[in-house]
Amino acid sequence: MATGSAPGAKRSTRVRAYAITRGRTRPRHLLLVETLVSVPNHDPQAAARMMPETRALYEHARQRTSVAELSAHLDIPLGVIRVLLSDLIAQDLVYIHPTGHEYQYDLSLLERILDGLKGV
Repeated sequence: MATGSAPGAKRSTRVRAYAITRGRTRPRHLLLVETLVSVPNHDPQAAARMMPETRALYEHARQRTSVAELSAHLDIPLGVIRVLLSDLIAQDLVYIHPTGHEYQYDLSLLERILDGLKGV
């Protein structure tokens, strides 16, 4: 028991977020809640060397899933998920699927499509 603790008090078994991310708070990649990620080539040896939280994230991302779903399913704060995912992405262990905002839209093409749908 830690010094200064009340008799019978239990220590929290939950690891603080800053311990999991080693104090980092900003991910290296833009990961929106709707961003889809997946593990293209699962590496069991790499998984064996990961912290438990990172390993759980890596294993769960074997099937394409969103950042928000990972956070909810694993009960890990969204900010922590983003930092850990960024680490896995930097190691080429996780793939980021493109989201709609990453595409450059041709406004004239969209207007022609809309006109076609309206029957103009």
